[in-house]
Amino acid sequence: MDAIRRPIEDRLASAGLPPLPRLAWLEVDLDAIAGNLHAIRRIVGDTVQVEPVVKADAYGHGAVPVALALERAGADGFCVAAFDEAVELRRAGLRAPILTLYPIPPEHVVPAARRRIAVAVGGGRAQERVLAAAGARAGRGRRALQVHLEVDTGLGRGGVSVERVVTEARSIVAAPGVHLAGIWTHLQAAEDATPTAAQIRRFDAALHALAGAGVSIPTCHVAASGMLLSDRLRAYDAVRPGLSIYGIVPEELGSEGIAHAARAGLRSAMSLCSRPVRVAELPTGWGIGYGPSFVTGRPSRLATLPLGYGDGWARSYANRAEALVRGLRVPIVGNVSMDGIVADVTDVPGSPVTEADEFVLLGEQGGEAISALDLARLRTTNTWEIVTSMAQRLPRVYHAASEVVGVRSLLSREPTWRVSNSGTGTSATSRST
Repeated sequence: MDAIRRPIEDRLASAGLPPLPRLAWLEVDLDAIAGNLHAIRRIVGDTVQVEPVVKADAYGHGAVPVALALERAGADGFCVAAFDEAVELRRAGLRAPILTLYPIPPEHVVPAARRRIAVAVGGGRAQERVLAAAGARAGRGRRALQVHLEVDTGLGRGGVSVERVVTEARSIVAAPGVHLAGIWTHLQAAEDATPTAAQIRRFDAALHALAGAGVSIPTCHVAASGMLLSDRLRAYDAVRPGLSIYGIVPEELGSEGIAHAARAGLRSAMSLCSRPVRVAELPTGWGIGYGPSFVTGRPSRLATLPLGYGDGWARSYANRAEALVRGLRVPIVGNVSMDGIVADVTDVPGSPVTEADEFVLLGEQGGEAISALDLARLRTTNTWEIVTSMAQRLPRVYHAASEVVGVRSLLSREPTWRVSNSGTGTSATSRST
């Protein structure tokens, strides 16, 4: 991101898109996301299916725009957490296979089969209810429900034990209206070689037992971002990239993961931007914000940015986080409120910072960068929480080929696209349906 660029209003107007409802927004680079898909495919090889995880609104990036861009870029399928997330994608026109990674309520089994939404099961009462619901509506002309059987190899939160995998798989195969489409597991600590190796041994034992029992499994999948960006990759038939599809490295991988990501050419896709709603000169001794935890120690120039913990900018950032303006780092001072924070721009050289300046709180500007990992460390959490906590009320501005191509806000929950000849949209006011 350049230190100086055209105002967001001009960029949107040039694309024939509506103005933003506020001066804080996310920018999402769809080309970066598509490039990350291609990079992951180079890692795993052409024979392995790449099925990105787009749950939690595509990790805050916007599920519909991201999934449609990835489908155009050649994604083989998608993973979500819940049935309604899958339905949202189908209603938007996504045609690729979709897998929900958690069991769904039985009331939604028939609609899932009709919409070609596969469902994860893992034994127990939840699996019984899913199979019963599918069997109750089975019959000629009805599409079978695709199910993926989860094996608990060590994560401990879902799936069948290796000892019961044959029994549960046979119950699925015997159930009417159901097709056993896959088997999978999830790693507890992909960065740690010892438990990962143990989980892989258990998963392979499950596969061996199924083969010995004559149970055919079309697709096996294990690897998510942690394994994809390590030296312990076992791709099997498919992989489920989550963070990595958005250009973010799981912090648990440390320097190893960062090096793998750099070699692969992964690029971060999300930036959090804002323009001030007020820039003021305040005297010495002036308290900033509610219950002021910062008081000016000198005459200061302070810029108010219209975002806060209501947007996912956590209160724990108070007097700890920074922003970029004109390619320089400036401190965020005072307590974080629901809708506003304050940046101290007193020391920015040159002409005084004004309401025309653009700030970056996550992303790059002028050669400087604030990453999701930087923010995660400030609030002692992980990078997943940083991006998924970006609120729905933050408008999303989408880019492709270095141009603004779409926008989503609470004024238009379905993205509005510019005129495009590349398949991004059909008209300047078109919406996904």
